[in-house]
Amino acid sequence: MLRICRCTFILVLVNIFLICGCGGGTSSANKNFPVVVFSDIHFNPFYDPSLFEALNAADVGQWESIFRTSSLTGPSPWGSDTNYPLLTLALSSIKQNLGASPLIIFTGDILGHGLPIQFYEMTGGSPLNPADVAAMKAFLRKTAAFVMQQVRASVGNIPVMFVLGNSDSYSVIEPPDSSFFSDTAELYYTEFVSGAADHQAFITNFTNGGYYAAEPAGINVMVIGLNTYEFSPLFNDKYADAVSAQLNWLDITLNSARAKGKKVWLLMHVPPGADKYSTAQSVDSNGHIATATMMWNQDYQTSLLQILSKYPGLITHTLTAHTHMDEYRIMSPGNVAMTTPSIAPYFGNNPAFKVFTFSLATSKATDYTSLNYDLATTPEQFNRYYTFSMAYLMEGYLNDSLLQLYPELAAETVKQQLYRGNYFSGHNYIIPVGNEFSPITDKTWPVYWCGIDHMDKQGLIDCVNSY
Repeated sequence: MLRICRCTFILVLVNIFLICGCGGGTSSANKNFPVVVFSDIHFNPFYDPSLFEALNAADVGQWESIFRTSSLTGPSPWGSDTNYPLLTLALSSIKQNLGASPLIIFTGDILGHGLPIQFYEMTGGSPLNPADVAAMKAFLRKTAAFVMQQVRASVGNIPVMFVLGNSDSYSVIEPPDSSFFSDTAELYYTEFVSGAADHQAFITNFTNGGYYAAEPAGINVMVIGLNTYEFSPLFNDKYADAVSAQLNWLDITLNSARAKGKKVWLLMHVPPGADKYSTAQSVDSNGHIATATMMWNQDYQTSLLQILSKYPGLITHTLTAHTHMDEYRIMSPGNVAMTTPSIAPYFGNNPAFKVFTFSLATSKATDYTSLNYDLATTPEQFNRYYTFSMAYLMEGYLNDSLLQLYPELAAETVKQQLYRGNYFSGHNYIIPVGNEFSPITDKTWPVYWCGIDHMDKQGLIDCVNSY
């Protein structure tokens, strides 16, 4: 037993050495490199209403100085979007953890929840008045530009690979439309992509549908950012033509990556599979469900998975967001979608982000560390919450470890409880006035577990009811 523990200890030390490296970066002495991934900022410029008139009248370059005059200096509480103090805390901690990364990844939702409605409430305007609509759009563009500029100031010159979130829109309900695409395409290219993609190709694809491909320098990877909120069953077939065009583009782009000898990292905001939280609320007294709420139109999901099946081994990393939680989904054999927790503590979670470790040789992730901000103690910065390999006692490529972990989460109580706590980044429920977020219970756990491996509706229902 002593020998086993000693070997494990040595392996952990070796792992730490490889992650940290000597001299950092992607040099010959260190074949691993870090990548910070963050998501769901949901910045709320209205958190201090007394600042609104000044913000609305000012150029975006003046916003930082205006926010600094606020008497509200504490970070956003549980149940709310990100305010300026929390944004600065998050970006400061992200900067501290960049290492020698060749890029950074943001998986969507710059804008806060319901900003168009809040703008009309602040101004007394109406969505039926064209002048008020134009003013709302101008304010939302300034909000997006402000956050992007804050990110750029924190991360330096490296490209920010990104996707659009469902709140990154001029509408509270609908996905970003053509006017949002055309109004923000140059902004996203200049402030985020920063030369990692051909300018004209990016503007064309982003303006057409909010998607793009980029090839950051220093790694043999093509990053593909999809616009997946259009895939929602909420819209039926309203965006069928747009979805079809995007999927056709994806097929062509994956084929191009393969021809170039590139590996692919696939970014999506809304993941496939079930809305686990909504589905869990329908669990009956026996722990069973009669139906499930799905994230995507099932026909669109089938089409995407069929496209991915044509390119085995090409996609080495898939990232999603939207749920605000620390979770993962097995989209197809060998293709695991990892969801990054949110900066915004909107659903009662602690703010968090992740630092992945990648192999330069394979472009595959080997580990990650989650850093969270404990709103119960309000520390000076985000701190290390857990490292995957140490917490779950697993080594090797991360995709393989997550596949192995899935059955263990049902069989091993310790790992299950760990996963359930990590899911909310250390704060698993809140009951604010008028809003309630439920923790994972023993009764609802089968929904969260089955939702890892069952992307189709009936498969999920059968799994939960037979758990």
